[in-house]
Amino acid sequence: MPNVEKEILPKNGLKLTFTLTQEEAQPYLEEAAKRLSEQTSIPGFRPGHASFDVIKQRLGEMKILEEALESIVRKSFVSMILEENIETVGSPKIDVVKLAPGNDIVFAAEVTIMPRAKSLPDLERLSVKAQSPSVEDKEIDMALRDLQRMQTSEVRATAQEGVTMGDKVVVSMNMKLDGVPVEGGQSPNHAVYLNEEYYIPVFKEQLIGLKEGEKKTFPLAFPKEHVQTMVAGKEVEFDVELKELFHLQPPALDDAFAVALGTKDFEALKGIIRKNLLDEKEHEARTKEEKEMLELVAGKTQFEDLPDLLINEEINKMVLELQRAVEAQGLEFDTYVKNLGKTLAAMKIDFTPQALMRVKVAIAMREIAREQKIEVSEKEIDEELDRAAEGYEDQKTKEQVYSPQYRDYMEQILKNRKVIEYLRKVIIK
Repeated sequence: MPNVEKEILPKNGLKLTFTLTQEEAQPYLEEAAKRLSEQTSIPGFRPGHASFDVIKQRLGEMKILEEALESIVRKSFVSMILEENIETVGSPKIDVVKLAPGNDIVFAAEVTIMPRAKSLPDLERLSVKAQSPSVEDKEIDMALRDLQRMQTSEVRATAQEGVTMGDKVVVSMNMKLDGVPVEGGQSPNHAVYLNEEYYIPVFKEQLIGLKEGEKKTFPLAFPKEHVQTMVAGKEVEFDVELKELFHLQPPALDDAFAVALGTKDFEALKGIIRKNLLDEKEHEARTKEEKEMLELVAGKTQFEDLPDLLINEEINKMVLELQRAVEAQGLEFDTYVKNLGKTLAAMKIDFTPQALMRVKVAIAMREIAREQKIEVSEKEIDEELDRAAEGYEDQKTKEQVYSPQYRDYMEQILKNRKVIEYLRKVIIK
């Protein structure tokens, strides 16, 4: 093991200076010489069979040192971190101090140490009120209307029939402001359900009585709070042509409707809807309770200096989470950011307070796990990994689930779950 000098740096930094004697470095040099012999054509020797002295004479000792350096740094650094049980954040900054034939090898590694909580609050004195979600009859009625809307039939109107408030129309629409077309205000096939709310007041009423093929021009005032500032609070002229008219025929909300959806009768359908709504509300309530609980604990905890690296990593993680969510909806992330009227840098600044809280919560949870001796057994990890692997058919993905890195990640996830359950028993009241 090389000699290692430690120097504490600001913001939870640590500088480790490694010194390897020539004797300690020799095994690395011999491995490096063997690799070089496999890559180099040397007269009289098959690839990989030239001796250390021959490679040294042929390529020079400095070449061997340079080839061995990466292995020396990696193995020495990792061994030290594991032996001393040092928790680091991010990648180390490596600086080669001395690398010359006939001399000790000296290199320094600067790392950021995972900060710890200096003191936790008295958890017994903290309190978060438990929520008691319930479902009202009007919420069930709204869900039933949504189901009814999904099962509604559309019947094409005859040429002689005009629009009524229960219909669906498809219109060609062109909006103008002071005679100039509004950007994004043109739609050749704009569907409007007249039995639903529309974002421009009185727009639906202007369509009443129109027949297919008829046109109409009329002015309407946009709401002052409209998202498009260009037209918010202003009077806009609409050119509308009715292209298609459909009469909506919703099914009756009765036993037959419920049976068609796979339930026994209408009362059973309402019972299922009530349970589903309650389950959803209980999940939302639990999530809200836990967020309030964890942020309360973190807010009352005293921390060591939090390194900028840790905060920046959390901000980047939040940006990536948002990007995945945006792209999952089929949108371009760059376009999404642009439409917000912000730069990515400005968005990261906005994320900073939340990122700081997330970091504090994570550190506080780790400290609670240490204090309460909350552990996860190998069996628990194995069972969770098996459940995760069952969700994949691809063999390569299954193998990744069982990788050491993912195992460590899963262990932390399971430990966090146990910490949250412990805190719920103590704090949620």
